Amino acid sequence: MGCYCIFLKDVVCGDLRYGKEYYDYQEGTLVFMSPGQVFTVENDGELYQPKGHAIDKHSRKLIVVNIELFLDYCVRFYDRQFITRDTIHRRLITRFESLLSSYFTSDKPQTIGLPSVAYCADELNLSAKYFGDLVKKEIGQTAQEYIQMKVIEAVKMFDGNKSVNEIAFELGFKYPSISAGCLSSA
Repeated sequence: MGCYCIFLKDVVCGDLRYGKEYYDYQEGTLVFMSPGQVFTVENDGELYQPKGHAIDKHSRKLIVVNIELFLDYCVRFYDRQFITRDTIHRRLITRFESLLSSYFTSDKPQTIGLPSVAYCADELNLSAKYFGDLVKKEIGQTAQEYIQMKVIEAVKMFDGNKSVNEIAFELGFKYPSISAGCLSSA
């Protein structure tokens, strides 16, 4: 499709494939598509004819109220995924924690710097916005706060033989001498 598309899938018309994965709801869900996204409907050869709704002449107020209602439904469906995909999200949080642990035990802090929310989201194949919302709903902290907490935990793992500047460098701070003050208060 060459346009943005939002539709309410309120019947079972076959299995929706969204990219390489199957869409995990059959009926009663909103589906959002943008230009260039690939989706298909797989069914058992039955022809399903989608139905649209005719646009009536409404006053400006009624149209605005309906759009507002529609957007409220969009927010509801967006939030619903955090409730209904609990097991999947717990696995993602576990993968996020593993990602951070392996990050700090590798040479990435010295070569790349501190991990960012965008980096973690990209590594987990999620958008940064969705990843941030997911972490906030599951952990109760923003993804950035959680990463900062992991940095502080990593600082505590160093032995007392290293200077604050050495620890700051090993953790990936760009300016270890400036960061030393921040770390010494941790």
